[in-house]
Amino acid sequence: MKRKIPLSGMTLTELKDVAAQTGMPSYSAAQMADWLYKKRIPAIAEMTNLPAAKRVLLEETYETGLYAPEDSVRSSDGTVKYLFRTQSGHSVETVCIPSDERLTLCVSSQAGCRMKCLFCMTGKQGFNAQLTAHEIFNQIHAVPESNLLTNIVFMGMGEPFDNADEVFKVLEILTSPYGYGWSPKRITVSTIGHTKGLRRFLEESSCHLAVSIHSPYPNERQSLMPMEKVYPIAETIRLLRQYDFSHQQRLSFEYILFEKKNDSLQHAKALAGLLKGISCRVNLICYHAIPGVPLKSCSLQTMENFRNALNDMGIISTIRTSRGEDILAACGMLSGKNREKRSNE
Repeated sequence: MKRKIPLSGMTLTELKDVAAQTGMPSYSAAQMADWLYKKRIPAIAEMTNLPAAKRVLLEETYETGLYAPEDSVRSSDGTVKYLFRTQSGHSVETVCIPSDERLTLCVSSQAGCRMKCLFCMTGKQGFNAQLTAHEIFNQIHAVPESNLLTNIVFMGMGEPFDNADEVFKVLEILTSPYGYGWSPKRITVSTIGHTKGLRRFLEESSCHLAVSIHSPYPNERQSLMPMEKVYPIAETIRLLRQYDFSHQQRLSFEYILFEKKNDSLQHAKALAGLLKGISCRVNLICYHAIPGVPLKSCSLQTMENFRNALNDMGIISTIRTSRGEDILAACGMLSGKNREKRSNE
């Protein structure tokens, strides 16, 4: 049987193409979007303001495409990690993080990742597949907490700008009046500094941006993040300096601290010098050990000293609270690989 095409994850322009193909007027696209993204109906048959005959015709080729997570596991701190299975059979993980008055969803954009960062479980499994806009959006739409979400971060599996076309479709749906209608300030996209995608983001999006840096020294950064050779942090910084982040759009730098690797006050001074003059903040992150990697976590005292040094030099810096480590849901620990093996046993 031929697999049906999902409507969920389509932009208004794409839905207009669907309307035209099925002999419906252009305004039918807005009606479909309303059913999909505002009313969140599970089946085309429920789009009751479309002619019955057209709904039947739509159902011959299309479906809403929404599907529930295959599995979930809850942390002692309330964090929940969901496992989704893509149509091509790959596993991706999505993490829901409650904190005070916020409920943040950490979304994946790829199955695996080709960036090969030394400290990241996702990178260890290699690149498996690009997620479609449908598969990315379904993570947001299908978690049980979907209606309660306050923020979304594209910090899950994969490099978002390595799958820019599909990610940008989802950003459009999330922020457009025909879709969720969210403020861009509720969304953060994380990148290692993928130049082409980053430049497009800076031109097209008002969502917040997070750049993974992890060392101010190029050679050392390359030992942690091999793609430094392709996307040098110096070039990323030069590009970012061309834009104004002093108003609504926030720029942050993600910095994982590794014991006796990048946690010295000399590193803090070099980092402050690199970022001088840019309106930004630095999020310091505790390293979570993964198998086969010799890196170690540094002490909380070292993290606090590093934070204080940056703040004293005029760089706003905070320590990000670690969440979900006991269920392998913390920063750098996402990987559908083990679960995929388990489900195939």
